[in-house]
Amino acid sequence: MSDLGLPQQILACLFDLDGVITKTAVVHAAAWKRTFDDFLRERDGDGFRPFDDEDYSAYVDGMPRADGVRSFLASRGIDLPEGTPDDPPERATVHGLGNRKNQLLLDMIRTDGVEAYDGTLRYLEAVRAKGLRTAVVSSSANCRDVLRSVGAEDLFDVRVDGVVAAQRRLPGKPRPDTFLAAAKDLGVQPSQAAVFEDALAGMDAGRSGHFGYVVGVDRVGQSAALRAHGADIVVRDLDELGERA
Repeated sequence: MSDLGLPQQILACLFDLDGVITKTAVVHAAAWKRTFDDFLRERDGDGFRPFDDEDYSAYVDGMPRADGVRSFLASRGIDLPEGTPDDPPERATVHGLGNRKNQLLLDMIRTDGVEAYDGTLRYLEAVRAKGLRTAVVSSSANCRDVLRSVGAEDLFDVRVDGVVAAQRRLPGKPRPDTFLAAAKDLGVQPSQAAVFEDALAGMDAGRSGHFGYVVGVDRVGQSAALRAHGADIVVRDLDELGERA
C-alpha cells in the first residue's frame, strides 16, 4: 500500500477519534482544565497550581475518563474516593469529577459543534477504496454521536469506544486492549494493522500491542514525544502520508 504511505503487509487501519478524525482534542483539553482548575481552586484556594498542557499530555490525553482523573490526581498527591459511575458532577469523587468533565464537554460541543479533519476524511476514503478495513478506537463514550455529527460513521467497519470497552471490560489506553480488540473484530493480526493516534497514551498502546505500523499525528507540536513513545512516522496531517509514498 505504498500509495497510502503504509507497509505492504497492512490490511487494516485503526483510527483514534479526538485529534485524529475530529477537532475535539482541544475541546477535551479545555473541559479537563476547567474541571480540574475548579476542583483545585475549591480545595487549595486561589494559590492553587493550575492544570496545564503538560498535565493533559502526560496524565489525561487518550485515556478513559476515570483513568485520567486518577492519573492526574495521583500526580498531585490527591486521593479521592472512587464513587460510582452515576455520581452527580458536583460530587468530589473520581467518577463525579469525570462526569463533571463530560458534562462540560457535551455543553461545549452543543454550543460550538464538531469539525472533522478534511485530510483524515480524504485518507479514510482512499484507504477504503484500496480495500483496507477500518476501525475507530476511542476512549470516548460519545464516539458514535460525534462520528454521526460529521457524517463519518459509515467510514468504519468496527467501533471500539468507551461504551464497547465498558461492555467488554477492556482496559483503556495506554494498554493496547482496545486496539487489539478492533484488530480481532476486523479479522487481522496486530502485525497487519496500522494505528493512527495523536496521544502519547495511544503511541504506548500501539507499541506494546506490536502493531505493524504506528502513525503519530502531531497537531500540537509534540513530534519528538510521539516518536519517543513509539511512532514509526509522525505527520501533521494524514494527507502527508500519500505525499510521502
